[in-house]
Amino acid sequence: MTDADVDGSHILTLLLTFFFRQMPELVERGHLYIAQPPLYKVKRGKKELYLRNEAALQNYLLDEGTEDMTLTLAGVDKTYRGKQIIPILRQLIERKSLFDKVVRKGVNEELLRLLLEHGVIGGCEELEGLAPALELVKANNEDFDFAISEGRIICRMGNLRVAIDMHTLEVFNSHEYEILVEHNNRVKELLGDGTASVANENKTLLETGFHEELLTFFLENAKKGLYIQRYKGLGEMNPEQLWETTMNPENRVLLQVKIEDVVEAEEIFTILMGDQVEPRREFIEQNALNVSNLDI
Repeated sequence: MTDADVDGSHILTLLLTFFFRQMPELVERGHLYIAQPPLYKVKRGKKELYLRNEAALQNYLLDEGTEDMTLTLAGVDKTYRGKQIIPILRQLIERKSLFDKVVRKGVNEELLRLLLEHGVIGGCEELEGLAPALELVKANNEDFDFAISEGRIICRMGNLRVAIDMHTLEVFNSHEYEILVEHNNRVKELLGDGTASVANENKTLLETGFHEELLTFFLENAKKGLYIQRYKGLGEMNPEQLWETTMNPENRVLLQVKIEDVVEAEEIFTILMGDQVEPRREFIEQNALNVSNLDI
């Protein structure tokens, strides 16, 4: 289950389970299809556009945000124009997604930025194993210090105090953190350590040394004068919109339901609707941190 699939997935699971239990041959012969409605409608002026999912919205924003823009990276002495900027922004988006996922697992943002800046990797079984890496951070940041006590490390960053415990250490040893370090190194190699400048028609609009600020600028630039509506369900559409986006054979997107989809739906249905509490609790605990948009 992906982040974009969270909305309505419970209802979809119930429907798939119902069809398979009542009319299994319909599914087995490949005769069951689901019409996919758009997740977003974007409007600028009188122009409206329906977008299927998060990926389509992201592609749209990147196209709009980089149009007529020039990006100059002083650290690597390179200049990119228009759509040439998009692959760089995709790397920043992927890094931000991984960064946010690690933060949601319980790691302080400021501490995480410092560790990534100094290339701190995981692999330590005990808290004391982080000491050499933290000494490196301390040597390069006068506002940083740390002390190891029983069962935790207290890090001082200016007026902020952050504790590293065994749970934090588990996160540093996780696959997510390993991938984040790889993506962070890739971004540093791509953008360098110098200033990034954004210009339009020879007019400088932004100068920054922070990757997050660079990404935010392009996304916010794309959203200027743009109205974005996110649909929580088909009930938010009027009949004309429903026909245009979901039911019209000339425009609609049909997804064929396969037997493996039903098997997965049956498993999820049993977990979510069954009498056993523990599997349901385990499912929620495993997926709660991955939800980005939850409509209640």
